[in-house]
Amino acid sequence: MLIADEFFLIAHNDSRGKARLHPSATGLGLAGALLGELVLFGQITVSGGLVTVVDRRPPADALAHTVLDQLIGESQHQSVRTWLSFLAQSATTSVGERLARAGVLRRQESRRLLRTSVSYVPIDLNVAAWPATRLRALLDRPDPPQVPDAALLGLVSAAGLTREVLWSAGPRAHHRLAVLIPALPAGWVSWARS
Repeated sequence: MLIADEFFLIAHNDSRGKARLHPSATGLGLAGALLGELVLFGQITVSGGLVTVVDRRPPADALAHTVLDQLIGESQHQSVRTWLSFLAQSATTSVGERLARAGVLRRQESRRLLRTSVSYVPIDLNVAAWPATRLRALLDRPDPPQVPDAALLGLVSAAGLTREVLWSAGPRAHHRLAVLIPALPAGWVSWARS
């Protein structure tokens, strides 16, 4: 599962699909995760608050391909803040749809007072709860987390979702997270906290 998918599942209730954060915070966290996926794929770099495309070849994932095409098509805009704001507008829907296509979530529409709202409900509660459980287990191990997991932990921390990951963790996991976040490379910290 990609980091935006895992962030989505952590940021939403694992039984009803309701967001744990304000919609704008959820969107910004997912936007950061989408940029993070492109960093991990080696398609972009983020440094000094600027996004730079370094590989124009399309990634295998359709959503990552769409985001990369947007970055290439609007190359005059390089500010990470600009891209986070732009991507945040549609990130929840985009990642929710990607998870629905993968069979992890079910798209659910409800109508209220002439408005239709869309939510994404987990198909399997164990799959929905797995990202937070997996991160909690990683923090209890002595080995350092892999780069994607460290990036996801940075996003979770920046979004204020650490309680969702550490709710049943012991002091070791809390300490490891407190040490890990400041140790993230500057490029990761800048886009996670922007």
